[in-house]
Amino acid sequence: MKLKMMCVVSAMAVAGLGPAVLSAQGPSLRVCADPDYLPFSNQAREGFENKIAEAVAKALGQRLEYSWASTRGRGGFTEFLSRTLDAKKCDVVMGLPYGNREELTTRPYYVSSYVFVFKKSKNYDIKSMDSPVLQRLKIGFEGDTPVEDGAKIRGMLSRATVFDVGSNSGESPATMLDAVEKGQIDVLITWQPAVGPFLNRYPDLEVVAVPNARTLGPPEQYMFPMSMGVREGDEALKQRLDQVITGHQAELTAILTRHGVKLYTPQDPNLR
Repeated sequence: MKLKMMCVVSAMAVAGLGPAVLSAQGPSLRVCADPDYLPFSNQAREGFENKIAEAVAKALGQRLEYSWASTRGRGGFTEFLSRTLDAKKCDVVMGLPYGNREELTTRPYYVSSYVFVFKKSKNYDIKSMDSPVLQRLKIGFEGDTPVEDGAKIRGMLSRATVFDVGSNSGESPATMLDAVEKGQIDVLITWQPAVGPFLNRYPDLEVVAVPNARTLGPPEQYMFPMSMGVREGDEALKQRLDQVITGHQAELTAILTRHGVKLYTPQDPNLR
């Protein structure tokens, strides 16, 4: 996910969602998703966003229907939104950074982060993108992400391996973890939810969050609040989803945790 605040859960009871929520929409919750991009989603409904969608549909008392389309083709996620959500082939996507300018976003239901991943045996002293050790290591990251921008302004691109997992439908995010395991790169810098479900296969790897930073020019954001996205103007559905998130936050968090998604809290509220 190329990009991407933890909600404060109210004491609203599930019953409080009531008829106003269930009567505002038809019998189906129509979701746009990638049919082959684990750990996020697949057509067998095994991804963590599939499970989130199931929980939301159940809370709304609706059937879950999918419109399948690749998020990794030409034009990437923006083109995916144009061909699906904006084309009214569905009504919601389950993972979009809060405040996205292309669509209307719900309140966030989780916050995660880009992370440094390296072998525990190396014991690297890495705390941020400005850690001196990064200047002498082979790093890897996905192209067209905040990490690429951060590496560029620090002059680290010449030693970097740029992965195209987010565009290449033939690759799994686990490909990047394999590169660390095999010593092809020393440090991977990637979106944690993309690799979290695979990390149990790599017990010798260390994972450290990349903090948001203001050290070089404009603010750099590496921790993102994640929301559900609906079409601009669909305030009614956004409100219903906000109510579900508020009333079922513990359930949604449990799903994310079971699927290896690590939740973080940004240190600087001005960078949220």
